[in-house]
Amino acid sequence: MIKFLHAADLHLDSPFSGLSPEKAAERRRDQRGLLQALADCANANGCALILLAGDLFDSDNAYPDTLDALMRAFSACQGQIVIAPGNHDCAVAGSAYRTAKWPENVHIFQNARIEAFEFPALGCRVWGAGFTGPYQSALLDGFTAPQDGLTNLMVLHGDAANPASAYNPISREQIAASGLSYLALGHVHAASGLLQAGRTFYAWPGCAMGRGFDETGEKGAYVGELERETCRLRFCPLPGRRYEILRLPADSDFSALPAGTENDICRLILTGETEPPDLSAVYRALEGRFYSLTLRDETTPPVDLWAGAGEDTLKGLFLQSLRERYDAADEAGRRRCAMAARLGLAAMDGREAPEL
Repeated sequence: MIKFLHAADLHLDSPFSGLSPEKAAERRRDQRGLLQALADCANANGCALILLAGDLFDSDNAYPDTLDALMRAFSACQGQIVIAPGNHDCAVAGSAYRTAKWPENVHIFQNARIEAFEFPALGCRVWGAGFTGPYQSALLDGFTAPQDGLTNLMVLHGDAANPASAYNPISREQIAASGLSYLALGHVHAASGLLQAGRTFYAWPGCAMGRGFDETGEKGAYVGELERETCRLRFCPLPGRRYEILRLPADSDFSALPAGTENDICRLILTGETEPPDLSAVYRALEGRFYSLTLRDETTPPVDLWAGAGEDTLKGLFLQSLRERYDAADEAGRRRCAMAARLGLAAMDGREAPEL
């Protein structure tokens, strides 16, 4: 059995342009701390291979502090590390992949052609290729691994979700024909779960740390076990501040907001039929609840719900019928009638249904 850790898209040294310069610098330090967390996860789970499927860096440059943290973490890994550079951190001349002195357990694919590193003690070889520019045509097309007794894995940065991608498009047919036992992919920033094409298992773990509101929720890496014709993957959460998008009625007292959000970067969307909220007052009320907070006002002006009731129109007859039930109902019944009126009016006006 081969135990491995599969991570991708760390995007070290990201600019975090949506944050203040001070917090952006702190987030980059958080990213460096993520490296030791990856090493600890791999060692704790006995992973003999650490497969890093591209965009380890956010560009082909790296801060010296980042390289120092990277070398310390990689040196602490008990397994063999295999890296396939991606479109952000392509292995161009002058990149850290070609100029830095890497620990002996690190193996990097520096060419845009599929090659292999063999690990006889593990009974396997790891195939892969690296981006040498920001774009890459299909690398896996026509590849078939030799069936000679060694287990064949591959690590690639590539897009298995878009056949027209400019970033090494990969099809299920290519995967099924590859003869691989496991294909470790990167590039898509949402985790895929374990997939299979033919006899080949494959996955992408998503980004290791959220960097914007298109990368919300928990992030991490996969810990895998590969044995004969079976594969098991387990998601290993990694530490880091989360990006979260929350929706809340503007007239709320904020008690519905989740607890323990002091490290989160939050976009709070205020909703409901109400007068425009005082965003400055909301900021003051929520001071200290989040690491960073942005507000978005999606409220709509209040309207007279029963205006037009009794008019000789479909809308008027609809409202008149509901108003009669409303007047005769208890409090719970009135809430239901008002909800039905709002939904019905939105449907008749061709508007999106309001949040209730």
